Amino acid sequence: MNKKVNSGCDSALQSHCKKAKTDHGSSWGTQGQNVDVKDQAAKKDDRSSELNLTMHGCNVDNEPSQQHLMSTSADEDDKSEFDLYRGEEELEQELKEKHLPKSVSSVAVSDSQSSVSPPIDLQTYSEREWKGNTSKSRLIRMGYDAIADKFNLCTVRGDNYCALRATLFQVLSQSKQLPVCLQEPDITEWPIQLESDVDLIGEWQFPLESKKNKMELLQHCLDLLQKRWQEAVQCKSPQERERFCQQMFKGHDEEYELLEALKFLMLRTAIQLHSDMMKGSDVPEFCWLLFARDSSKGPKSLLTNHVRHVGFSGGLEQVEMCLLGHSLQHTIEVYRLYKYDTEEFITYYPNDHREEWPALCLLTEDDRHYNALVPKRSSRFDEHGRPMWKQPSDGQSVKTTLL
Repeated sequence: MNKKVNSGCDSALQSHCKKAKTDHGSSWGTQGQNVDVKDQAAKKDDRSSELNLTMHGCNVDNEPSQQHLMSTSADEDDKSEFDLYRGEEELEQELKEKHLPKSVSSVAVSDSQSSVSPPIDLQTYSEREWKGNTSKSRLIRMGYDAIADKFNLCTVRGDNYCALRATLFQVLSQSKQLPVCLQEPDITEWPIQLESDVDLIGEWQFPLESKKNKMELLQHCLDLLQKRWQEAVQCKSPQERERFCQQMFKGHDEEYELLEALKFLMLRTAIQLHSDMMKGSDVPEFCWLLFARDSSKGPKSLLTNHVRHVGFSGGLEQVEMCLLGHSLQHTIEVYRLYKYDTEEFITYYPNDHREEWPALCLLTEDDRHYNALVPKRSSRFDEHGRPMWKQPSDGQSVKTTLL
C-alpha cells in the first residue's frame, strides 16, 4: 500500500499562503453552507445509508487553483452524500427549524441515544455503508481497509457541529492534561476582556434557551469546558473515562455549551493571531489564508460570516480546522478517505506543532462529516495509533512519527 502524508492543511497551502502575504488583492470567497438533501434512489448505487447534510460549499472567485484547497469532494466521482446517522424525519424537521432560534432541548436526542457511538470495526462499517461498485465506492473502501488494523470507528451525530463534536470527543477521551491556555484561573474573564476591546459578544448566537445574557452564558460555557476537561484528565482508568464521555455526549444542553466554548476559543485565538499579523509578528501559515478570504478579512467578519454559523447552517472549513487545532493546542490528524493514495490522505490541522502537541485522530469521507478514530488496544501501536517498534537491545523504545 502506498500511504502518503500531507504536510499541512492541504498540499496547496504553502504556495497560497506565500501569495496571500504579498498579494492581499487576491481573495477567496465562500458560499453559504447549506443543507443538501439528495434523492434517496442514489443510495442504491453508492451507500445503503440515509440522507446527508452538505456542510462545505465553497466557491472561488479570483483564484481558480484555490479550489484544490477550499473545495470538498462534492465534485469527485459523483455528488451523492448521505448522512449515516440521522433519519429522514429528523432532517426534514431541521430544514424547517434551521433559521429559528429554538432551544436544542426541543430537538435533543433521548437519554437512550448518544451523539457518539461506541467503537465499531472499520471494515464491517465500510462493507455495510459502501456496497456500490462505483470508483468512489471502491476508493472509500480502500481507504477504510488501509487503516482498519489500526483503528476502530466512533460515528458522530451528523449535524453542523460534527467537526467540533468529534474533536471534543477526542479531547475528552484522550487528553492527558489541560492545554496551557485553559490552566489560567481567570478563564471566565475572557469574554469580558474581549468585549472591552472588540464589540463581538453581541454577534453571538446560541442553540439553546437561557435566562443568562450572552456574556454570562459564554462565561458559563468556558467554565464548564475547563471543569469537564479537567475531570476527564483525572479519570483513573480507561473504563472510567469511557463512562464519563458516554455521559457527556447525550445531546443535552451541556454538550452544546461545550461546543460553543470551543467556538469562543477559536474566535479568541483568531483575534490574537490577527493582531500579531498586523504587528508583523510571525504567525502560522494558515493565518494568511484564513484572513485572505473576502468573508473573513478580520476577526469581526470571521465571526459574523463563519464562526457564529457553525452548528446552525454550516460547519468548519479546512482552514478553520487549522484554527480549531491551534486554539486547543492539539494537532487534528484527519484521514480523508476520498483522497486515499494521494499525499492528502492524511492531513494535519495545523501542521506546525506536530512534534510538540498531542494528536487527535478523525476520519472523513468527504471533508463535510467527521467521525472519531479510536486506536485499537494493541502493543503494536501507541495511543495515537502510530506503529511502535519492538524494544531495542539497548533498552530504549523507539516509535515512528509518521503513519
